[in-house]
Amino acid sequence: MGVDTCAACGGPLPARAGRRGRSSVYCSAACRQKAYRERRGGDGGLEELLDTVGRQARDLVPRPASVLYTGVTELSASVARLRRIARIAHEAATVSVTPVAVTETEGDRVTPVAVTEAAGLLDETAFAALTESHRREIRAHCYRMTGSYDDAEDLVQETFLRAWRARTGYQGRASARTWLYRIATNACLDFQRRTARRPQAYEPLPGMDHGPGEPPARITWLQPYPDDELPESAAESRETVELVLLAALQHLPARQRAALVLRDLLGLTAAETAQALDTSVASVNSALQRARPALRECLPASRTDWTADPPTDDQRAALQRYMAAAERLDFDAMAELLAADVTLTMPPNPFWFTGREALLAFLRPSLDPASPMFLGHWRHLPTHANGQLAAGGYVRRPGTNVYRAQVLDVLHFDAAGRVAEITSFEPHLFEAFGLPLRL
Repeated sequence: MGVDTCAACGGPLPARAGRRGRSSVYCSAACRQKAYRERRGGDGGLEELLDTVGRQARDLVPRPASVLYTGVTELSASVARLRRIARIAHEAATVSVTPVAVTETEGDRVTPVAVTEAAGLLDETAFAALTESHRREIRAHCYRMTGSYDDAEDLVQETFLRAWRARTGYQGRASARTWLYRIATNACLDFQRRTARRPQAYEPLPGMDHGPGEPPARITWLQPYPDDELPESAAESRETVELVLLAALQHLPARQRAALVLRDLLGLTAAETAQALDTSVASVNSALQRARPALRECLPASRTDWTADPPTDDQRAALQRYMAAAERLDFDAMAELLAADVTLTMPPNPFWFTGREALLAFLRPSLDPASPMFLGHWRHLPTHANGQLAAGGYVRRPGTNVYRAQVLDVLHFDAAGRVAEITSFEPHLFEAFGLPLRL
């Protein structure tokens, strides 16, 4: 059965007037954006979320299939958020069963109190709803600090656990964001002290032509970040999670990195940054004076060589040609898409190439069905990572009939629209990008 009312406001949908294709389910861009905010979680409380789940469930209709699919997708996102809130509340209740005094770690600076006697204490469910509303930006912050999506996920959980134990230091909703950033920053700094990771340079591999360029920095823990998981201020966030910037940040000492991320990327004041780092404003300014020139040394000289503006139509078309060339095993078409100085890295693997000829020499055997090194037939699904266009690649090995997740290629284009840089990641994060593991 058809649907003639807006899924967001209930008003009438515009007449289709003979238009073909998928039916609209919203009457305006404003309603579409409202529905997007609801899907992505927004900042509403638990009661609002429960109302949203109920409304979305009641509004489901079996036909047409496109409308059912849209409705179920929105409902699934809301239920997933509700499940996370319930899990956080359950875990918080589990760790708070003993009425003993709690002293938080030094970085969180909370006075010891009896957790069951503190006046005005948030209960588990209210606390879970509060922290869940900040999950996206806290996870993005942890990602900027570590360069790893997996580590950021773990550090979000660590942040919320610390926040629960230190919740008597929470002074009201207006300060929740800064309070959580402070705890998350200290969790990241503790993580950095434990791991002591430092970028290295790629080294030549025996018998392999890497090309004429200098070996790039090798950051084995670097991982992609799904654009769909960025905070809602996506245009602002895109620039602060670009792979080139993330890689450059990893070269900075941990506290310098924290000061720069908080002050320059998140826009906190010097006083807020000092409070988050438990130091003075003078110390923050001193750290920034060292961090900013060190960061510039690790970035390309021209900002246009690394900053990623929103993808253009020409770049989207180039991505389609890139995927089609691989699927057709069209080596010549692939060569035409690559810039002469293209670079390929494959973290955490040791393979790297600088220059089109070296990269093509590496690719040729895997794309040639007559070669004993032929990998198989390819299919791709487009996606977005770190503010850049990306493609999830699937391979059907010879003698099989299933395409399995193989690689996630994040692409950077030069001014001429050619692929200037490819960062190829292993496929274990496909599900974070909403990509299936098999086709």
